[in-house]
Amino acid sequence: MNKSYKYRFQPTESQKLLLAQTFGCVRVVYNHILDWRSKEYSQNSIKINYATSCKKLTEIKQLEQFKWLNDVSAVALTQSLRNQDKAFSNFFAKRAKYPTFKCCIVTGK
Repeated sequence: MNKSYKYRFQPTESQKLLLAQTFGCVRVVYNHILDWRSKEYSQNSIKINYATSCKKLTEIKQLEQFKWLNDVSAVALTQSLRNQDKAFSNFFAKRAKYPTFKCCIVTGK
């Protein structure tokens, strides 16, 4: 028998800010790597895997313009790369469409 539990999440203001910052960083990393992977394939016919994406993320985080990526957990950033790699696997297996860029949706809720 399966049981399920429902919890209500009520973050404090500082937690809300950290979550928003983390989600923003994840979006930027996902979009940046997706753009890089697409260009590498279209220009050089090079397929990029998860390990290569992680190396690129390390390079990006060392750039002066992306130093702020170090303010959030690296786990969230690498998970976005895993999700992207899975999206590409699904695309090449013809189970999904080509991965798309993520957008920022701000709601009042």
